[in-house]
Amino acid sequence: MWSFFAYLASPKKFISISNKIMPWLTFLFLLTFAYGIIGGLMLAPADYLQGDGFRIIYVHAPCAFLSLFIYAVMALAAVSSLVFRLKLGSLIIKHSAPIGAGFTFLALLTGSLWGKPMWGAWWIWDARLTSELILLFLYVGIILFQSALKQKQLNERLVAILVLVGFIDIPIIHYSVYWWNTLHQGPTLKLLHPSAIDSSMLYPLLAMMIAFLMYYFIILFLKIRLDVIAIQNNPHWLQDNKHVERF
Repeated sequence: MWSFFAYLASPKKFISISNKIMPWLTFLFLLTFAYGIIGGLMLAPADYLQGDGFRIIYVHAPCAFLSLFIYAVMALAAVSSLVFRLKLGSLIIKHSAPIGAGFTFLALLTGSLWGKPMWGAWWIWDARLTSELILLFLYVGIILFQSALKQKQLNERLVAILVLVGFIDIPIIHYSVYWWNTLHQGPTLKLLHPSAIDSSMLYPLLAMMIAFLMYYFIILFLKIRLDVIAIQNNPHWLQDNKHVERF
């Protein structure tokens, strides 16, 4: 089974797989983003307490979700890089960190814009907000650490270790609203229990989360493809791939 997984993670197979799924990712992104925007801004009713101000959730919640999801992907990539020596793992970390930092910044920014009219303050040292800010610092630290180290092999191992150490912040962010008395509301979406949001508001929100997720994968795949092609000294297999020049 390990040999099959290593085969799928090989640069040659990655190019082949990405060629096949990229059009589907793009189509799904456009479809869900269009529905999320129309459903969230036009079809969903105003909240009975927050009015139309609640609509920022259609950007804030997907950004917050992606900030955690991307770091979890980086942690899995770090394990694959350290334990199994998969080159693709270090590339995932390298290109995921800037995207994750962007989503984390947007989550904090939109949360601040939402918090001002609801809480009366742009920022409070709430457990959820503070742990999310620490996540932004982790992303930025990983990016800076990658550029600071010159020796490539040592760089990849130390960055992977840093990613795994920083992963402790992910469960803290998620459970902060349970562990501490915070102003931040509890989770709106629950896997094992009915959602606390009406379906007319829920479906556009889910669509936006899928759209943001597809955007992450599209950008990640494009960036990794460029790196994979660049690091191959004698990529004869690329010449046989008719779709490489598309992207």
